[in-house]
Amino acid sequence: MDFVLRILVNLIEIYQWTLIIYILMSWFPNARETAIGQFLARICEPYLDPFRRIIPPLGMIDISPIVAFLVLNFATKGLYQLFSWF
Repeated sequence: MDFVLRILVNLIEIYQWTLIIYILMSWFPNARETAIGQFLARICEPYLDPFRRIIPPLGMIDISPIVAFLVLNFATKGLYQLFSWF
């Protein structure tokens, strides 16, 4: 069971790094139009869209990724708690 937990936690960590890279790409002009940017958009946008619908941007600042990271953090802690029962 510990092996499955490590795989799930590592997948969440990789996804968090993917989100960070995708968010940082917004600081560079035309970075999201590259092949890598489009690939990351297909991976990250479906997860970020529900948060963007709930949390409107504050001026030019989009705080929905912060909430998205908190949800991933809670999911990781929930996995640890769930696997501690076994």
